[in-house]
Amino acid sequence: MKKVILSLLCLIWGMQVNAADMSILDFGAKQNSRDNSAAIQAAIDKCALSGGGTVYVPAGTYLTTTIFLKSNVHLFLHNGAVLQGVTDPKAYKGRAIVVGENVKNTSIQGEGCIDGQGNHKNFQFGDDKGRRPHVVLFENCSNVKVKDVFLYNSASWTLRCANNDGVIVNNIRIYSHGNHNCDGIDINSRNVVISDCIVDCDDDGICFKTDIPGFDVEHVTVSNCVIASNCNGIKFGTGSFGTFRNISISNCVIKKASENNVRNWRKMLRGISADTTVISGIALEVVDGGTMDRVVINNISMQDVQTPLFIRLGNRRGKGVLKNIIVSNIVAENQSLITSSITGIPGSYVENVTLRDIMFSYTGGADENDASIVVPEKINEYPENRMFGPVLPAYGLYIRHVKNLTMENIQCRLRKPDYRPAFIFDDVHNVSLNNFQVDLPQGEAPIVYLNESSDVVFSGFRTSEEAPLFLKIDGEKSRRIDVRSVNFDRVRKETECGETVKEGTIYRLNSIL
Repeated sequence: MKKVILSLLCLIWGMQVNAADMSILDFGAKQNSRDNSAAIQAAIDKCALSGGGTVYVPAGTYLTTTIFLKSNVHLFLHNGAVLQGVTDPKAYKGRAIVVGENVKNTSIQGEGCIDGQGNHKNFQFGDDKGRRPHVVLFENCSNVKVKDVFLYNSASWTLRCANNDGVIVNNIRIYSHGNHNCDGIDINSRNVVISDCIVDCDDDGICFKTDIPGFDVEHVTVSNCVIASNCNGIKFGTGSFGTFRNISISNCVIKKASENNVRNWRKMLRGISADTTVISGIALEVVDGGTMDRVVINNISMQDVQTPLFIRLGNRRGKGVLKNIIVSNIVAENQSLITSSITGIPGSYVENVTLRDIMFSYTGGADENDASIVVPEKINEYPENRMFGPVLPAYGLYIRHVKNLTMENIQCRLRKPDYRPAFIFDDVHNVSLNNFQVDLPQGEAPIVYLNESSDVVFSGFRTSEEAPLFLKIDGEKSRRIDVRSVNFDRVRKETECGETVKEGTIYRLNSIL
């Protein structure tokens, strides 16, 4: 008798499991319907009432407005299945085609596609304008996953994850070039793993934001992704009210987008050398009073980027903190006169930054006037590589208002002659620059220019070309400059000090021949 009861219980349990795996066709979804959202939602709701399971979307194209996921319900799109958003912005009840709000243990999976039809004329409101739906939105959720699917042609940000705890994004493809603001993946969540994705979009590829006060972006990894963008490849900001903490970016490729339908940087900015370019390969921005702490970026290859590295601490809506950053094993090809830069503002320093094992290839071509440009502070401006203008006065790295900087094994190469110094340090303190190789600037420009900076150690510089000047120093606050193990055999003049530089500023000049 016990065996019979047990068998019946197992049969009932099995029937419940099977009942929770449903097809949207069983709830009235049709390919020729103008809106299948009611049928799809009915399948999701029934699945949730059954204790959870999977809602299947078979091959075919199904028009829909907003559908809302439920806890323990998984949406699976078969190969050939397309959920296609309708083109009436007013028809959407939520902010995306697929929405998960205040749910847990849910996912979107399968080899199908979600198409936002973002290129339709009804969504063309302009940059940062109009009510346009995302393709997928998860907000205030826990334990969510997006895997294997193709997210296509969004009218706004493609995949947005806001205020979640536990997010996995794996092996997805994104292609969005039909509108303004078509970010690939936007993350304002904690405990996030993004891996093995291919993103090709008109706006930022992967963007981290702390635009929800009181919720931090922390414990995040991004790995093994290919990111193509007409804006920034991987960006932190601009929304930076909270904290970015414990974040690792590794083994990624950043390149120009496949299409360029919205902007043409070559026509907009002097010195852009390609029709389609990424703005900044890596952009780390804190401008709204937030904090960025413990960010590691490693093994990144970039091509066709205007600026490989842009790190900015500003004061748009409050003074923030930007510290403990490691950037290593980078190979980057630049396509502009806008140098990689690390900048704080007077009284607020970027702190504890390490740049290691980096190869920059710069387009070059700047003239003597470019080398004498005075860079404005732009304390409360929108952070972007071009915020200081289309040219910076160094061709390799421009660094200002920074404390505790380590640079090791840095190479800066030029593809055209350039009159700018390789490095400029302005109000930079406690710096170690070791083992660096650079192409020499034209004319009488120094290789390194130092202004109002202290406790700076140079070592391990070599050149095979004849250089007119290694180091020029200005500023009465410059002091304790240590030049050691530097090969000056092909340098006509080791150092040059301005009128305000105090005697004894260079306290060691130890060359090797």
